[in-house]
Amino acid sequence: MLSALAAAASGCGGAASPGATAKTRLASAQPAFTTVQIKPPSAAGAAASARPRAAPSAAPVLRLGSHRAAVRTLQSELAHLTSLPSSAVNGLFGMRTWHAVVAFQGWSGLVRDGVVGPKTRAALSHAGRPTPWSTSTGFEVHISQQVLLIVAGGRVKRAIHVSSGRPGWSTPRGHYTIQWRSRMSWSVPFQVWMPLAQYFYDGYAMHEFSDVPAYPASHGCIRVPSQEAQTVWQSGRIGMRLWTSR
Repeated sequence: MLSALAAAASGCGGAASPGATAKTRLASAQPAFTTVQIKPPSAAGAAASARPRAAPSAAPVLRLGSHRAAVRTLQSELAHLTSLPSSAVNGLFGMRTWHAVVAFQGWSGLVRDGVVGPKTRAALSHAGRPTPWSTSTGFEVHISQQVLLIVAGGRVKRAIHVSSGRPGWSTPRGHYTIQWRSRMSWSVPFQVWMPLAQYFYDGYAMHEFSDVPAYPASHGCIRVPSQEAQTVWQSGRIGMRLWTSR
């Protein structure tokens, strides 16, 4: 029926035929309807519009073996804080960087694990250089923090991770001076070599050692990491102050 009305209205070429009924003429007077097809959104488009924005990726956790730009940035921050020499900024997280991180963590009151996670990274963002007990030239061993400060020219030149006496073998606390120095000293009681030893009280010395963990581990001496031993040795001299307490 609708198709017949449509054909009459169009006239198949123009005017309506004389025999068209009133009903037909009425139909021809009706406005034509236009059909608009609306396409539904594609599944991919709908999923894209509904998908939440990805959160910014978190900063990577840095540890031994990490490398590239993030490590170089970390090393630059540690060098600014004196925990690492600028010459060691190389983008490789090796043992020297590990000791530098432990020194920073110890000084900042963080867990000393050598891993740069959210807490260490947050502390780095607002950290300042260590403040010594005295600005006179010398060594300061801050036993609670397990950090050695090398002070010269009125300021801290380096902050270095060390390991002092373990429970039952406490490191003497007080104000001392370096009594004598030995490039290769032999410990009679413990049958072990102590390279680059600087003695400050009886048989107690600050010296290089291969094992310097992130906790007090010695028999009372102050262990210095091999990576930093030359720096400490070259900074010392007989008669220089060495304090192990304020």
